[in-house]
Amino acid sequence: MDTEAQHTERDPSSGTDSSGTEEGSRSARVPEDSRTPVSWRRTAFVGGACVAFLLLLSHFVLQPFLIPSGSMEPTLQVGDRILVNKLAYRFGNEPRRGDVVVFDGTASFVREQSPGNPVTGLLHDGAAALGLAEPDETDFVKRVVGTGGDRVVCCDKDSRLTVNGVPVQERYLMPGDQPSSVAFDIVVPQDRLWVMGDHRSQSSDSRDHLGDPGGGMVPVDKVVGRADWIAWPFGRWSTVAGTKAFDAVPAAPAGGHGAGAHG
Repeated sequence: MDTEAQHTERDPSSGTDSSGTEEGSRSARVPEDSRTPVSWRRTAFVGGACVAFLLLLSHFVLQPFLIPSGSMEPTLQVGDRILVNKLAYRFGNEPRRGDVVVFDGTASFVREQSPGNPVTGLLHDGAAALGLAEPDETDFVKRVVGTGGDRVVCCDKDSRLTVNGVPVQERYLMPGDQPSSVAFDIVVPQDRLWVMGDHRSQSSDSRDHLGDPGGGMVPVDKVVGRADWIAWPFGRWSTVAGTKAFDAVPAAPAGGHGAGAHG
């Protein structure tokens, strides 16, 4: 009797024993069609949008640039990834003495080159724009030493570089380097720049192109931007230090010091 009473009191709609094991198991199940699948299309779209945003950012605003050589040591070291401010010389601003700039050296430092494989070139340009590959062989990073109208001479009796007759104390140079082992006396044409590396003994710069068309001068409109930050490696995260070396240099006289360049 006791056994029958216990069976009668059970809830037939529960479908479980008193422990509720089957009920708990059933409640944990999720219908197959109610799950949210991970969409590879959504992932690809988000990834593509991020890459497109970074490419647009690097094209118009801020471009990473990998330093491939020691020509700018100690300011910039091999393997540094700098951020180039592409807005620095927009809206009427122009490069100033002492600025570290990235520029396209086509027709000033290197000759015009025939186009290579367009697909390979596009992939390389994209990787370089993100700072993942070395820059094009036509891209250079140097320090502006003379602007339009300036007379730049090296060296005076104390082995110093002078600009418009004023000696420049170049404390940013690689320790042990002289301002130049090559003597020169040049006048920078308007809308041109005379640029040099900080590691003078290891830098191929304006001095090496005195006899080339253009005389080693870089057109202002070939400047990509100003190197403002070191972004990588993390231990070197900092701004690219400015310099007061040219503060005492007077402006070039109207019309410059004359035309031409002298070796």
